[in-house]
Amino acid sequence: MTTDATPDLKARPAGERILLAAHDLFYREGIRATGIDRVIAESGVTKVTFYRHFPSKNDLILAFLAYRHERWMAWFADALQRHGGSSGKGIAALVPALREWFGQAGYRGCAFLNSVGELGGSLPEVVAIARSHKRGMEQAIAGLLPPSRQRARDAQAIALAVDGAIVHSQFEETPDAALKSLARLVDALQPEAALKPGRTAR
Repeated sequence: MTTDATPDLKARPAGERILLAAHDLFYREGIRATGIDRVIAESGVTKVTFYRHFPSKNDLILAFLAYRHERWMAWFADALQRHGGSSGKGIAALVPALREWFGQAGYRGCAFLNSVGELGGSLPEVVAIARSHKRGMEQAIAGLLPPSRQRARDAQAIALAVDGAIVHSQFEETPDAALKSLARLVDALQPEAALKPGRTAR
């Protein structure tokens, strides 16, 4: 499963169809650009059914972000494992995992950064959800780092660099430059991760 491909909506309960349709549209086209009528049409429900599940667009936005958080974090954990990540010794898995995400056909950056940019000034709950999501990502990164006194600070710095790479990858022809810069920072913060077996730091 990718982070961006929406499952087939047929035969799913109405509320789930609405949420999945909104997820796809909000992420791909933007929240402000997507009207309720478009979500209703894509999910195949009536207006009455829509408002029974989501009394307002703001309710749907918050549900979208909560769903996106669960979906993305599940993908992130799985991708890190598939690329060799393991507790305390898997930081080398970070860049390959992100490369996989950046290369997806439906990739449009971070839904949480995008949402804050669109709605952060008018819907404070969006900022709170985005902050919580970024803490989750930071904690996942910290879990890859070897134990040390600066582990939390290194994870915070790497997470900040990840966000920079996400933004940068959206306006370059390829994400390669962003990923190379991120890999360089990771190696600088965790030089032992770059050492080959049998070598010692000098």
